[in-house]
Amino acid sequence: MFKKSLSSVLIILLLNVVGISSTYAGSKEEKEALFAARVKESVSKLGTGTDARVEVKLRNKTKLKGYISQINENNFVIVEDNTKTPTEVPYSSAKQVKGNNLSSGVKIVIIVAIVLAIAAIIGATSSN
Repeated sequence: MFKKSLSSVLIILLLNVVGISSTYAGSKEEKEALFAARVKESVSKLGTGTDARVEVKLRNKTKLKGYISQINENNFVIVEDNTKTPTEVPYSSAKQVKGNNLSSGVKIVIIVAIVLAIAAIIGATSSN
C-alpha cells in the first residue's frame, strides 16, 4: 500500500514539474513580446525627426546613436550620427532605448522659467 501511495505522489510531482517547465517556456516568449511592445511604445512617444535623438543597445551588443527617421509596425529606422546611413531596427532586437525629444510646449515652459528666474535674481539684487 505504501509503495502505491509513494509512486502515485511521485507521478503527480513529476507531472507538476513538467507542467511548470512548459509554463516557463511560454512566459519567456510572452516577456519578449511585452518588452518589444514597450520598446515600440517608447519609440512612438519620441516621434520622428532630427529632434528625436536616441541611443539604442541591441541584443547582439551593437550600439546605435542617432535620430529616428521612421516608425513602422515591426521596426523603426535610425539614421546614425557617424555614417548618416539609415539602419532598420526590429523592436524585438532592441535591448535598451534611451532618448529624448522635447515638445515645443516643454521648450517654451523651460525658456519662460529661465527668463523668470533671471528676472527674479535681477529684481532681488537691484532692490538692495
